[in-house]
Amino acid sequence: MRPISSHHRLILAALAGACLALASPAMGQDSEDGLEIGDAPAIMPADPDDAGEIERGSRPSSSTGGDANTLDRGDRDSPPPVTKGDKPTVGGEPDALQGINIYLRMGTPLPDVPPEKPYEGKPDDAYGAFQRGLFLTAVDRALPRAQLGDPAAQTLLAEIMSRGLGVKRDLKGAAFWYGQAAQGGDPAAMFKYALLLMEGREVPQDKAKADDYMRRAADAGNASAQFNWAQILVAGTPGVRGLTAAMPYYEKAAEQGIADAQYALAQVYSALKDVPDEKKARAREWMTRAARAGFDTAQLDMGLWLVNGYNGPRDYEAGYRWLSIAAARGNVVAQNRLAHLYINALGTAPDSIEAAKWYVLSRRAGLKDPGLEDFYLGLNEEQQKQAIDRANRFRRT
Repeated sequence: MRPISSHHRLILAALAGACLALASPAMGQDSEDGLEIGDAPAIMPADPDDAGEIERGSRPSSSTGGDANTLDRGDRDSPPPVTKGDKPTVGGEPDALQGINIYLRMGTPLPDVPPEKPYEGKPDDAYGAFQRGLFLTAVDRALPRAQLGDPAAQTLLAEIMSRGLGVKRDLKGAAFWYGQAAQGGDPAAMFKYALLLMEGREVPQDKAKADDYMRRAADAGNASAQFNWAQILVAGTPGVRGLTAAMPYYEKAAEQGIADAQYALAQVYSALKDVPDEKKARAREWMTRAARAGFDTAQLDMGLWLVNGYNGPRDYEAGYRWLSIAAARGNVVAQNRLAHLYINALGTAPDSIEAAKWYVLSRRAGLKDPGLEDFYLGLNEEQQKQAIDRANRFRRT
């Protein structure tokens, strides 16, 4: 199961609860075969003046043949960790490869890469150095601008310090620069600083200020902030009003590729009665896009929607494929539902041993199912042994 990102899914449970309360049960329907497939399942340091001093760690002495330039080049070879919701990013291959694997499994051709808009602004030497992995050079070029109040340079400096790229990691100093950049109106910095204000570790916790920065970052176009601000609206005003207010922000974040927002938007379109028909007709599209992005909960729900004929026609085979992907990735509910498909031969050939394997895995994870328990106990000893052996050899993909 995919780890929950604190940047993207602060309060997803609130959305799920609101949607389930408003909508007809999306996955609790009886199929035409009589099978009930299941229920839907930036911050001041101790001394702000110290933020201008960045500790770069020990450098090789001249006696060892090293110098500042050698150290600089060596650090540049180390790629930064991949994070979501950040303004400066390098690479992003793990997420891209995961998406490609999902497409290949579904036998769907990859979409064309959207054309990149030509950049007509003035090149930023500091960001250019960062993108090439020249982190010390980026610091040298960003620091003077940051001290003069440049929000973009302040954000870059905060990012480098928070992740320890070529310099000693300094969360207090990074928080200070995020705060300065947020005050200057940088959308990425406002989002990051809002998170820091929510957490209350590097700066005093301040919900009102955090909400203000999150809203401003969302309105300025930051995709992660748009999703999180929508979540905040849903949590603060449960029910139709909250979902209606949040919907435009879910839409903006979904269009920018946030899988969590795509999943949420599919649920909101399904839950709200007053959503225009053309939007309701896109619920499956958004759920599919979230599933293809590797969001296992969306893969589960997409499979159930297809099996149950919810928000569109039934397609047992496609539903089976999505549930198989989610189950293979460790989604416990998908494992349970997949067992039902094998027993009832929906979208796949009947296979008692495979059904028992998936039931054993879901039961081990704590999901009880009296119907599947009766099925399992009805198998002979050799069949149970084979199922347990397959479950023991299972490895999440």
